[in-house]
Amino acid sequence: MSEVPFAAFRAGMDEKQCSVDMTKVVGNCDILFICLDTLRYDAAIAEEQVGGTPVLNRYGAWEKRQAPGNFTYPSHHAVFAGFLPSKDEARSIAEQEMLFFPKSIGMGKKIPKGAYGFEAANLVEGLHADGYDTWCVGGVAFFDKRSALGRVFPSFFEKSYWNPSFSCPVKESTGNQVNFLLNRLEQNADPRRIFLYLNVCAIHYPNYFYLEQEKNDSLVTHRAALRYVDGQLGRLFDGWKEKRGETFAVCFSDHGTCYGEDGYVFHGVNHPVVSTVPYKHFFL
Repeated sequence: MSEVPFAAFRAGMDEKQCSVDMTKVVGNCDILFICLDTLRYDAAIAEEQVGGTPVLNRYGAWEKRQAPGNFTYPSHHAVFAGFLPSKDEARSIAEQEMLFFPKSIGMGKKIPKGAYGFEAANLVEGLHADGYDTWCVGGVAFFDKRSALGRVFPSFFEKSYWNPSFSCPVKESTGNQVNFLLNRLEQNADPRRIFLYLNVCAIHYPNYFYLEQEKNDSLVTHRAALRYVDGQLGRLFDGWKEKRGETFAVCFSDHGTCYGEDGYVFHGVNHPVVSTVPYKHFFL
């Protein structure tokens, strides 16, 4: 096994160029993080190929990426520190695309070309320090603010919202979140740019009720939930463009989940369908 000197590692970082110049995005555009919580890559690609997700298809093909964690909590700590799902072909952290770069960590502490560098504890607080109004609309329990653990991520944001109609057991959860956001936009008089994090939990368990007659969650109902979410995101994107103008969106899954593959069920385990996730970023 050959060793890779740090100088060579650092040189790889220096050569990286972001696919989007975030130094021009930040301050000039709203930024949306849309987390399709628990969405599997294979499900996303299957629906993309058969036209089941026309809204998301409009904004480009899914990229195959590696999740930073195998369930919501560790994955989001990474994401909010700037470590979005990494390219599937990346073989070291130097090969990742860092759109948001925490200046205080290692990696030479040198901001990659085109990345947005921040010194705060997380990118949400960094964007707030740079003039953004920061919003969180929760879904899964890690964002529900009903416990100390459920208040950790919402506490990063200037404004955070959750109510039971946004939660996993509610079939209309995504529609309720979108309705709330569109109403919130109508009432918003703050001139600042917005950073929004939306946790879409419809694809998370339970999802059996997105197909009639189904009694149990499966990959088939997982895909049906994604089709439902796609239609609701269309309303959100159209409303956001009308009210807010130039907007950069990052749409991703934080992890996948197992439906019996190799005897595995759920997530929080290191199985390929858990660690392989879809990702795309685009301008509305």
